[in-house]
Amino acid sequence: MAPTSPAVFVLEDGRRFRGRSYGAVGRAFGEAVFTTGMTGYQETITDPSYAGQIVAQTAPHIGNTGVNDEDQESSRIWVAGYVVRDPSRVVSNHRAKRSLDEDLVEQGIVGISGIDTRALTRHLRDRGAMRSAIFSGPDAELDPAEQLAMVTSSQGMSGLNLSAEVSTNETYTVDATAERIGSVAILDLGIKSATIHALAARGFDVHVVPESITADDLFALEPTAVFYSNGPGDPEASEPHVELLRQVLTRGVPFFGICFGNQLLGRALGFGTYKLPFGHRGINQPVLDRRTGRVEITAHNHGFAVDAPLDGPVDSPNGFGRVEVSHVGLNDQVVEGLACLDIPAFSVQYHPEAAAGPHDSAYLFDRFAEMVVAHGESRAAAIEVEADPAAGSAYQSPADRSPTEGARLAGEGV
Repeated sequence: MAPTSPAVFVLEDGRRFRGRSYGAVGRAFGEAVFTTGMTGYQETITDPSYAGQIVAQTAPHIGNTGVNDEDQESSRIWVAGYVVRDPSRVVSNHRAKRSLDEDLVEQGIVGISGIDTRALTRHLRDRGAMRSAIFSGPDAELDPAEQLAMVTSSQGMSGLNLSAEVSTNETYTVDATAERIGSVAILDLGIKSATIHALAARGFDVHVVPESITADDLFALEPTAVFYSNGPGDPEASEPHVELLRQVLTRGVPFFGICFGNQLLGRALGFGTYKLPFGHRGINQPVLDRRTGRVEITAHNHGFAVDAPLDGPVDSPNGFGRVEVSHVGLNDQVVEGLACLDIPAFSVQYHPEAAAGPHDSAYLFDRFAEMVVAHGESRAAAIEVEADPAAGSAYQSPADRSPTEGARLAGEGV
């Protein structure tokens, strides 16, 4: 580990946690949040959805297995700052290429270690996510009042659009890795590599497009389907993406959205969104599929949610037919999925691609593929896939067709 220096984590309500520097030394500002995942720290910090946030790990030991070049969810670390209790002093894993703190230093990510992350988590759970900053090295010795003033004058997450910061600048294509069924255009709002691989493994040629793409350019690709990815920021600040989605829905192109994409589908349909007190972040969140009665353990990373009636179906305020809340979080009854009953579109608030697990919801990619195949027969058949998921179908995913392929996909979190 690199030599450490004094550090302090300052919350906007004045709460302070003293510790030691971890990673780069300096100052970092962002929304303070916590994630409850026991594994997958490398996937967490490289997830673009964490842009603008200082992430605290509730698991006490971090860095034990180092980092490698295969588990990255994007090309860089996206967290604004990193908070851990006990960073591992040694790396022990045959896949490790280097230590976690080496990557943090190289990419300039300011962190803090040695603080009581349990007390921090309880504080955020009770008071809510809030603006914060890590000060280390000489900055740790600044006057506390000066540090707090910098925190309270920093940018909050509400009203913030971060899509341009995390999106690709140019369209690129990943070819299908299974029998081709069509093409999907992914609006990159902070896409994770596991999502691209999951769709390619279902037979899609995957076109990853910039968040700034126009409707004309999108439809010029002639996609068989459209997908909205996860991503950071406030959905209320993403009206251009909502308007683009309305055009997709109007044309009747099959649509699937996850995380941020779920919130944008909600807004496209005419529902509101709101900020959760402390959000859902971790890989142990129970979600109920209300149509099948199945409970899934799921991976979450969201601070906003859709405000839609739970006692549906209801008519979409924007005229897209009937909509029902398909999934709810069992911890707090937050909307975790939407199903359109008159157009081929659905979404979930969580992460079915979760590379670090769990994989309970990976079947949703199969359902999307099934919808696209059915759409080739008729619009009604495509709508029926999501309107009545308990009915089953003749569609076979690559995992269904080959036990060997099924084992490989499960091992890769696909």
